Amino acid sequence: MSNKIITMLRKELIDAARDKRSVMAGLYYAMGAPLLMCGMFFMLIGQLTSPEDLNINIDNPQGAPDLVKYLSSKGINQTDGENTKDILLVISDDYASNMAKGISADVTLIADASNEKLQKSIRRLEKRLQAYSSEMGSLRLIARGIDPRVMQPIKLNVEDQATPDSKAGMILGIATMTMIYAVFISGMNLAIDTSAGERERNSLALLLSHPVSTGQIVLSKILAVTIFAMIGLLLTLIVSKFAYSFVPWQELGFSVSVNGSFIGMMMVIGLPVAIMAACLQLFVSFMAKSFKEAQSYLTIVLILPMMLAMAASYDIAPDTLQWLPVSGQLQALMEFIKGRELPVVQLAVSSITTLVISAGLAMGMQKSLKSEKIVFGL
Repeated sequence: MSNKIITMLRKELIDAARDKRSVMAGLYYAMGAPLLMCGMFFMLIGQLTSPEDLNINIDNPQGAPDLVKYLSSKGINQTDGENTKDILLVISDDYASNMAKGISADVTLIADASNEKLQKSIRRLEKRLQAYSSEMGSLRLIARGIDPRVMQPIKLNVEDQATPDSKAGMILGIATMTMIYAVFISGMNLAIDTSAGERERNSLALLLSHPVSTGQIVLSKILAVTIFAMIGLLLTLIVSKFAYSFVPWQELGFSVSVNGSFIGMMMVIGLPVAIMAACLQLFVSFMAKSFKEAQSYLTIVLILPMMLAMAASYDIAPDTLQWLPVSGQLQALMEFIKGRELPVVQLAVSSITTLVISAGLAMGMQKSLKSEKIVFGL
């Protein structure tokens, strides 16, 4: 690296360090996202391991005392209090007589299935009613001297070959989406400030008047934004390492650990993504005519890497996306954290593609800085 590029890089980093608010705004995500993820996991584990009691209205509960008692043992209670869900269970008047005769007894569940807040409660109640119905059906067969197993011609035995590491990898794989996204957020403010911001301050034209090439200027800006992006990624990993240790993963039967090998692999995989993020943000910011316009454009542009990250994290991506930037790296990383063989070819192709796109954007910036419209925002 030439002395001019090093000098330009120092200038960019010093300028960025002077605006502490802008720097910290870019790093807030890196520190806050892991904490928010931990809070979400705390709530999720609490709901899975010890769900809250479900309070519903039951019409004619005296007609089916055994059913009401069974539901109560499963945390579904009859109550007329303020915390009652808008769910009504109507027990028919002939419920007891039909059950005694061994015929179907009517139970009606009345609720608004389009209400998102009720959907989980409705599914929970339906599941318990089906379980009770199945239990009663088995007792009727036994009372008639029939083995209930005749109603199960096929008995399915499932052997789960998932290891604790692979189960933990499923959770950590979702968290990696927020980690890799940190490289796009952490350097964004610097990318806007060193491009559209410098143009508004009329310092970009002055910089171009110095005896340095546009290629050296572009490279120094890319390196500065990449450094901030990698700092954000490293900060996210460090916060995650300590924050995730407080989540009660053992209640789900496994543990999640952000160890040194994961941090190292994440930094290696994240470097090409950080370079591409820097090039993309700088390119868009140079194309914008003002600082605010650059912010608006980048907000829209950053939707694309988020969509690619989500496609990889939730396994909804077609096979072709495994060779593309962000989604390809994330899929390879998730295989690594699950203890499986690392898809070297896929990772290499996606990383090379990432760097090729970065080189194309850098060349585009170098060419655009020779235009007066870009330099002066005309």
